[in-house]
Amino acid sequence: MAGASESIHPVAVEHLPMFITPPGETDVLMVACAIILALSVFGFGVFFLRLHSLPEHLAHKGEKLQAELVAVLCLVSLFTHMHIFWIIGLVLALIELPDFGTPLKRIAGSTEKLAGLEPGAGDVEVPRHAAPHGHGEQADESHGPDTGAKPADAIPLPARDVAAKQRERAHA
Repeated sequence: MAGASESIHPVAVEHLPMFITPPGETDVLMVACAIILALSVFGFGVFFLRLHSLPEHLAHKGEKLQAELVAVLCLVSLFTHMHIFWIIGLVLALIELPDFGTPLKRIAGSTEKLAGLEPGAGDVEVPRHAAPHGHGEQADESHGPDTGAKPADAIPLPARDVAAKQRERAHA
């Protein structure tokens, strides 16, 4: 303290407060404030990210069907700072959406039983046919792309006579 009292201005009081540091020594108050500021910013960031992911954690914990939608809404609200997305995500995480899939699968299974099919046998894939002049998404390789020929299992459709319908409309 003797070094500090030698450099004191003659008009200053003799007793200096503890936060005034003598020249050449470490400012303890500034170091303490810097540490407190860094910890506060880090703590606020962790709290902010935890708060934004709260609906996602609720949805995953409850094993909800809409968990992915809630996760996307949480990310959108985090990056856009539009809090309505977070609120929608929280509401979706807290409500239970009805299960429409199970009753529809049971109805489909019962319909297949009534039709005399094995369960799951009614799920058939409808073949895609090549459009005339090769403009279809898939061309039949055995007939060439521009022939317009249909495969043998194609369902015949009635031909449309567009010219006859136009004449009927013109005479009416």
